[in-house]
Amino acid sequence: MRRSIIDLGTNTCNLLIADTQGKNYQICYQGKEGVKLGKDGIHKNRLTGEAFKRAATALKKHLETIQRFEAEAPVTIATSAVRDASNKDDFSAFLLQETGLRLKVISGEEEAAYIFSGVKMAFGIIPDNSLILDIGGGSNEFILPVHNEIGWKKSFPLGMARVISRFPVSDPVTDAEIAAMEAWFEEGLTDLWHSLNGDKPQLLIGCSGAFDTLADLLDETPAGSRFRITRAVSQAEFDRVFLTVIRSTLARREKMTGMDSLRLEMIVPSFIFINLILRKLKIPAIIQTGFSLREGVLYELINR
Repeated sequence: MRRSIIDLGTNTCNLLIADTQGKNYQICYQGKEGVKLGKDGIHKNRLTGEAFKRAATALKKHLETIQRFEAEAPVTIATSAVRDASNKDDFSAFLLQETGLRLKVISGEEEAAYIFSGVKMAFGIIPDNSLILDIGGGSNEFILPVHNEIGWKKSFPLGMARVISRFPVSDPVTDAEIAAMEAWFEEGLTDLWHSLNGDKPQLLIGCSGAFDTLADLLDETPAGSRFRITRAVSQAEFDRVFLTVIRSTLARREKMTGMDSLRLEMIVPSFIFINLILRKLKIPAIIQTGFSLREGVLYELINR
């Protein structure tokens, strides 16, 4: 059976195609299209008419790929920007009319659960004393695994599109702007600090998105050209790339090998966010994984 899964996120619309037989799978294709659903509207929790059009265009391109691979009709998941939008029903109706696709708009808790399943698919056994993080445009999901199951999970509406709409950022970002972002993040993550109750995770598992860009920058591979199930990232490696990116201008980032053009602006607050988590919790290491929500949906499909 050749399955397809679409993850309509706040910044990108991602497609996964995989052959499955029982609980076995083989990934045939992974790709993404930019949608920037949060542009000009996320601070109002409203999707603009241009966002409607960008989403329809991206979905139509993915449908062409699905048809080319002769895969089944996709499971189409929508996340933070859509679930929080006051006009999400109009958006869903528009996309149904334009593409024939019916969106499954999931909650933040469901999103975190799918991400956990994706990480489980990558690792097999997820190390205890680790913290899973997926950084999105609309929300960030944290999961604490216990004995290879979810011990605690939460979705925080602190995504990078929200940061950009809230904080004017200089080129390059200033120390005062970094401090303001960190203060906002720290306050918004109160439930995470409380849930840890003084425990210090020894490993940050970073899913997809900004973590993929981190790995591409470290390996100096063209953005999106290499898919990694896992890649270990030392504190020294992160610090080196963090300082390079934070000190850079937009023009400089455009020339960096490994920089994703869809993350030219969001990579700065993303790295500030990661650095805050590492520093506040004194986490000594990162493992990046390309597996996240799409793979989690696949995991649930073949294991149900």
